[in-house]
Amino acid sequence: MSQVMESIKVDVPVRIAYNQWTRFETFPLFMDGVRRVEQVDETLTHWVTRIGGVDREFDAEISEQIPDERVAWITVDGDIEQSGVVTFRPIDPTHTEVTLRMDFDPDGLAENIADTFGFIDRHVTGDLKRFKTFIEERGAEGGARSAQV
Repeated sequence: MSQVMESIKVDVPVRIAYNQWTRFETFPLFMDGVRRVEQVDETLTHWVTRIGGVDREFDAEISEQIPDERVAWITVDGDIEQSGVVTFRPIDPTHTEVTLRMDFDPDGLAENIADTFGFIDRHVTGDLKRFKTFIEERGAEGGARSAQV
């Protein structure tokens, strides 16, 4: 297993950052390679991705969800084996630190090379930067404030 961990400061309150992150269907708007995310039920999401020319589909289960604090997941079916957590830490009333930690099992030569040379870390960094731009430009509330899972 490999791990990537990246953080970014966003210029919105923690509630807005968390609410936007939990609108999983918007992930294709800021996550490179994510084609579609469907919220199947309260804890199950279905993902369709195309990264590095490779199409993948998988299901991920939300294993923990604490409003304004964290969302954790683990894949339960499909082409990818990963788990992770995104945490939200208020810096002050109008700024939030978003930290994404993901554990994954690279599959095949291309993914192992990408992992070895830091391409996956840079990919996650880019996704977080796009999330920052997306949420700061949008600045609106929305999202699923599910109870603790």
